[in-house]
Amino acid sequence: MNPAIMTEIDIEKENKAIAQEYKELLRISYQTLTTDDKKLIRKAFDVAVEAHKDQRRKSGEAYIFHPIAVAKIVASEIGLGATSIAAALLHDVVEDTPTTVKDIERMFNPKVAQLVEGLTKISIVQKDMNVSMQAENFRKMLLTLYDDVRVILIKIADRLHNMQTMESMDDHKQVKIASETLYIYAPLAHRLGLYNIKTKLEDLGLKYTEPAIYNDIVSKIKETKEQQDAYIKDISDVLKASLDAEGIDYIIKGRPKSIYSIRRKMKAQNVSFDEVYDKFALRIVYKSDAHDEKFIAWKIYSIVTDHYRPSPSRLRDWISSPKSTGYEALHITVMGPKGRWVEVQVRSERMDEIAEKGYAAHYKYKNGATEEGGLDVWLNLLREALENPETNAIDFVEDFKMNLYSKEIYIFTPKGDIKSLPKGATSLDFAFSIHSEIGIKTRGTRVNGKLVPLNYELKSGDQVEIITSPNQKPTANWLDYVTTSRAKNKIRNVLNENTKKIAEEGKEVLTRKLKHLKVTMNEGVINELVNFFHLKTSLDLFYRVGIGTIDNQQLKDFAAQKSNTLINFFKSKIKRTGGNTADTDIHRPVLNSNYDMLVFGKEQDKLDYKLSTCCNPIPGDQVFGFVTINEGIKVHKKDCPNAISLQSNYAYRIMPAKWIDSSQQEFKAILNITGMDTIGLTNELTKVISNNMNVNIQSISLSGDAGLFKGQLTVIVQNITILKKLIDNIKKIDGIDRVTRVYKN
Repeated sequence: MNPAIMTEIDIEKENKAIAQEYKELLRISYQTLTTDDKKLIRKAFDVAVEAHKDQRRKSGEAYIFHPIAVAKIVASEIGLGATSIAAALLHDVVEDTPTTVKDIERMFNPKVAQLVEGLTKISIVQKDMNVSMQAENFRKMLLTLYDDVRVILIKIADRLHNMQTMESMDDHKQVKIASETLYIYAPLAHRLGLYNIKTKLEDLGLKYTEPAIYNDIVSKIKETKEQQDAYIKDISDVLKASLDAEGIDYIIKGRPKSIYSIRRKMKAQNVSFDEVYDKFALRIVYKSDAHDEKFIAWKIYSIVTDHYRPSPSRLRDWISSPKSTGYEALHITVMGPKGRWVEVQVRSERMDEIAEKGYAAHYKYKNGATEEGGLDVWLNLLREALENPETNAIDFVEDFKMNLYSKEIYIFTPKGDIKSLPKGATSLDFAFSIHSEIGIKTRGTRVNGKLVPLNYELKSGDQVEIITSPNQKPTANWLDYVTTSRAKNKIRNVLNENTKKIAEEGKEVLTRKLKHLKVTMNEGVINELVNFFHLKTSLDLFYRVGIGTIDNQQLKDFAAQKSNTLINFFKSKIKRTGGNTADTDIHRPVLNSNYDMLVFGKEQDKLDYKLSTCCNPIPGDQVFGFVTINEGIKVHKKDCPNAISLQSNYAYRIMPAKWIDSSQQEFKAILNITGMDTIGLTNELTKVISNNMNVNIQSISLSGDAGLFKGQLTVIVQNITILKKLIDNIKKIDGIDRVTRVYKN
């Protein structure tokens, strides 16, 4: 509607509607508002009305209805107080009008200004950004949690209202906003315990991303509504009689499952709408004081299971072990009449409030307690991940999403303390969740008293004991043994430190070897060596000398070439510029090593592939493999414009892939050793192996028979040079006769 042709009657009608909305906002507030609170909200309302007076939304309505609607969601559905309600009313003022954050601070207070500034930062996004920019933007948005989690909560409310009012937008914009909502905002709402909002965001996301399926499910729910209502009434009537007889104060609500969750089940189980067995749930919400809360919950459980047979595998007890979002409830899946499964949720009024309001109710009921709740722990882990500068934005968002939506498992320490971890976590993840120093020193893990591999996937109820050793160090393989971002980040940091140490040793070895070849090591010589070996940095050079990839013969070749004055003259002309000294380079991470080989999956298999033309990956890029129908594996960059779409829609066809430096790849070698079984031979052999740097023993078996010694040794080495050095050192041991390499396992 064009404001220029609005009649006075229309304007008066609109003003009345705005005033009505304001009254409604105060009435539905979850928090008790003081006189000062009401003054603050009134002032924010007046400033917002004035600032947006000439603006209208695409639908034609006055823009001010949007901030009021967001404030209403913040007040009633999220349950935040006056400061947040004021910030919600003002959330678009700085972005859309000449008002500045300083003006807000002057008119209100620093806290309101800080929230508005956080919301403004989130909103300033390029409209048609590529995927990596989008990921970086999400990362920046999550950084606002560091200052105040309320910024994200208000942003979620803003996103919900935008999703509810998208009809008048172009189709492609609807799909983009809906995809983004399903990708990050719904998982965020889920993790902050806002289950009602999460459900609305998911259903609306489905409405715009898969409209035909959404409309089909909606119409089928409407068709079966009468039958479902009658079915739920039958069960409710049976339960009511027993609950009333026990004198429990309660209400029963029947509700269909969300459209999105029905769609997810149809997809996951590959079934039709009619075949989804638990399309609706009953919720029993009871009144109780804190003392009897658990007792009454289990009493209700007993009543429900007296009438209907429960599925033991589907009992979810989040009262004894609340979710890390603060969610508490008993979920019982029972066989109802006509052989249909029904989920019954049992919650006290307090639990129900926490489930509906999430973060705000969680803190209302904490009563100023100082112990860290699950949400605090989660926010601290999130901050830790955000502060790690080495994390690639897309990796971070993917990792973060996994942690947002992951189901939780509960693990016991040897002393019986309980820890929650995301489903899929391994015994090594558990070690890092206790403390990073314990993780780094982990030598082995016992689950329920049995020794298990470090990549053993944990199940809820497992009791885990960590065995540590002061000499233990992480290896590159450890990155494949863990799933949590905390563990991955710590392992990467230690590996980088280890690379630097080897490089420092390599630098000393190189200085000594060059001196022997009558070459003085200086910055110029280092640059020449880097060019000679086709490397990128001096760190690469020193590291290769440290692990033995660059041997004496290669250095002799370099020295011989250097003595040729003509070649030397040309070398000096094309000498590398940039003035990077050896000392500064040694502290630079090996991000630009000589990556020249592409491998796939956890086993780092070498497979046939094609490089995709949409993003043209080059060696060293962060990549993944996509299994196409006709063209085999195609390799895409992780920040390829198609990456999120492929990863979201065809997750089952994604293969982890990475460029590796073939000179740094680890190989398995098996050695057969024979000799005379003399006293101390075994001890001498193990000493020689352990003194050989960069050799990891995978297995060792030694036996003696009538004076003859036999052994088989399986080692992991980075290259043939290291293996040859190991073989030579074993041969030198007194009593060893032969050392032969076995080429078949």
